[in-house]
Amino acid sequence: MSTTMKPAERDRVDPRVWKILGVVLLGPLLTSIDSTVVNVSLSTLGRELQVGLTTLQWVVTGYLLALALMLPLSGWVVDRLGAKRVYLGCFTMFTLASLLCGIAPSAHDLIGARVLQGMAGGLLAPMAQMMVARAAPRHIARVMGVMVVPVLLGPICGPSLAGFILQHASWRWIFFINLPIGVLAIVLAAWILPRDEATEGLRSFDVRGFLLISPGLVLAMHSLESLSANPAARSQYMLEFAASIGLLAAFAVHSMRRGRAALIDVSLFKNASFLASSWTLFLLNAVSFGGQMLLPLYLLSALHISPAETGLLLAPAGLGMLCSYPSMGMMTDRFGLRRVSACGALIALLGTLAFALLSGQTLPTWAICMALFARGVGMGSIGLPSIAAAYSSISREAIPAATTAINIFQRLGGPVATTALAIFLHTRMASFSEPSSALNNVGNTRAFSATFCCSARFMWRP
Repeated sequence: MSTTMKPAERDRVDPRVWKILGVVLLGPLLTSIDSTVVNVSLSTLGRELQVGLTTLQWVVTGYLLALALMLPLSGWVVDRLGAKRVYLGCFTMFTLASLLCGIAPSAHDLIGARVLQGMAGGLLAPMAQMMVARAAPRHIARVMGVMVVPVLLGPICGPSLAGFILQHASWRWIFFINLPIGVLAIVLAAWILPRDEATEGLRSFDVRGFLLISPGLVLAMHSLESLSANPAARSQYMLEFAASIGLLAAFAVHSMRRGRAALIDVSLFKNASFLASSWTLFLLNAVSFGGQMLLPLYLLSALHISPAETGLLLAPAGLGMLCSYPSMGMMTDRFGLRRVSACGALIALLGTLAFALLSGQTLPTWAICMALFARGVGMGSIGLPSIAAAYSSISREAIPAATTAINIFQRLGGPVATTALAIFLHTRMASFSEPSSALNNVGNTRAFSATFCCSARFMWRP
């Protein structure tokens, strides 16, 4: 009897993979909704806890810095403990931290609980990505295309959920709402996720590497966030940013010397496809965050659209991403990862040309919606093929280290872009009497040209 598998059977995703996917996506979904709800609720929290915005901003900043601190540990922790144990531990810690946030008697207690949330939540998304990559290496673009859709619902549903809770209940329920979801996720993960495989040749903990890269990332994130919020205080934070660059460079040298025993093996970037994919994801995140900052400013100040209408007009970009993600598996199977990624960047670039070429003119509503929808479709077509290409270029044993490296590279793109654009806008606005003059034709063409160039390089690189 022949054991040869038919092409249709080879292309079919194992039902077990969909079960794993249904469990692990609860982590990114919950953290996405939680971040959005907390951001929307800051003014209410400040009023209820009787603290200023400067103190309360650490509810968000503390979470992000804790996330940056823990992210480099994800690969080593998985190698030592196993993905299932780490995922269960992180979700348990995130759920307990949500309880502590809900019962926090003061702002400082709330900030401390949010730091714990960030330490756990920072590992949930990499864990989900890592387990999907291991479970479905041949179908990663198809599976992640479905996985990302619920996560995109976080920013869409979060503000409405926050408004409903704050109108009908105490602010503490923005954290208590995590408890039933967390308990359900823990039970499902313990039941459905596969047992951890035995790992041979366990690495010892790279203490020196941790003391270089984690503080380096925290300093980089803090200095960039501070610079983007207050570009006028450039000299105050540039020294902090320079120190972070020094620490990260020292870690790179340390990792090259230590090799696979390092906390993150930078030799992965010697692989041309992995390097190109990482740069593509870095620039994609940069363009995404840059657009989130520039487009509302452009619509409000340059086109003089009302805040309410601006919020509605930005929705087609998210809708475009929702439409593109589920088709990524079929598109990459038919046309290949490189072509889909590069064509997505070209579509995103074309979707922005209306704002760049017609600056200063009044654009009709239908043109804005079509342009932003095209932008969303294009950006949704870049990330997943790039992630799939990165994983397909490495061995299965290197997946934990690769996931850590990709997530660090990707997450730095946003702060770098928003800081650069904030400083540029601050400089430009200082030389114009009208802010709208500075906002016309600023940043959009440059940002999307950079994404297109990177994806073009990714497409044609041998």
